[in-house]
Amino acid sequence: MQTKEIFDTTIQVLDKVLELRSQKLQTISSNIANAETPGYGRHVMEFEEQLREAVVGTSQAVTHPRHMPNSPIEQIGSFQANFFRETDHSGIGDGNSVDLEQEMVDLAINQIRFEAAILSLNKKFNMLKYAIQEKV
Repeated sequence: MQTKEIFDTTIQVLDKVLELRSQKLQTISSNIANAETPGYGRHVMEFEEQLREAVVGTSQAVTHPRHMPNSPIEQIGSFQANFFRETDHSGIGDGNSVDLEQEMVDLAINQIRFEAAILSLNKKFNMLKYAIQEKV
């Protein structure tokens, strides 16, 4: 039995969210570090909408009554974020597409959402701890 099988969907989703938020922090940090580097294209990481769709369920229709739909957990385990680079549209001419103010806003939003996921995970573990103590 794998360890993750004993946890419910919420814990597995929160685990994936924390992993993705950490990756997004690295992406934003890289952008901030290269804010003055000529020719640097801002790296963007997107995952929120795709993860939401993965959690809700597949958009694939079951075409036969004996077919089993993919479970959200299977999709979450293999979920990957989308990365792309933005080109410079500022007109400054140095080819750098990093907007330091936008990066700081993205950093703050990512931090708040990371902390919210941590709080949710802590609450979930506290509920499990309470349930275990009540049974003993």
